[in-house]
Amino acid sequence: MSSREVVALSVGGVRFVTWASTLQQFPESRLAQMLNGNDREFKLVNGEFFVDRDGALFSYIMDFLRTLQISLPTDFSDYQRLQREAEFYGLYPLADLLSQEHLLKPRLEILEVRFSLHEMQAFFRIFGSCSSTVEALAEQITVFTGQQSGQSWNSPFPSQKPLVPLPLERPSHHDVVFQCGTEYSAADQFVARYVSIKPDNRKLINGTNVLGLLLDTLLKDGFHLISTRTVTSDENVECYSFERMKRPAGLTITVNQTPGSSGVAQARRSQVQKGK
Repeated sequence: MSSREVVALSVGGVRFVTWASTLQQFPESRLAQMLNGNDREFKLVNGEFFVDRDGALFSYIMDFLRTLQISLPTDFSDYQRLQREAEFYGLYPLADLLSQEHLLKPRLEILEVRFSLHEMQAFFRIFGSCSSTVEALAEQITVFTGQQSGQSWNSPFPSQKPLVPLPLERPSHHDVVFQCGTEYSAADQFVARYVSIKPDNRKLINGTNVLGLLLDTLLKDGFHLISTRTVTSDENVECYSFERMKRPAGLTITVNQTPGSSGVAQARRSQVQKGK
């Protein structure tokens, strides 16, 4: 059969149409042998190959053959069943990868926001169990500083003087620290710090407003607020705890193969794009 010939399959009653070359990705697999008429498990009925297997799981098999990557939903749980299907079709590189569930299963991420107010300043500390998530969030946050005269820290209008971006404090890969508000310097001058969180382009100086925008950003990113508590009443430190289920950032499962081989499974991490 020509590699550019269109092939139709009915898997458990679910119809799939693809190129013959897609099914021939692994020449030793049963799907490749099917095209040669060498596997009696597959029946040719009215021009379509029929096999009595799980059609829903076969959609993941087809995606793997087309991309040589594994892409599973966050709530996927049928690893053993999919592995069994991969073994049935003779796709052993895929079966080997599915046996390594720790690479594929989503993981629980915990993120904590601590917020405190001291006179005209607000202080923030964000701690996350996943360093790449904290890194991505830090890239969204920019603190600007500048001097202004006789303005309240609640003023919604930044000083007309150019604002200078400040680097965020990164005590470790898992946390980030920043502040906003004003502090008195001298000669009726105030040093002001504004916070901007992408994609919102506002520069906010009021700590409560910054907190609201930060929490809204985390909720839009898939986090769920699970608890709020006061850490120390004397220092008025509030703690907001979040969690979400997420696959490892930048994890791509691929198969390296050479023509005529059955393929060698390999897991690697791709470059995480900035701002993601």
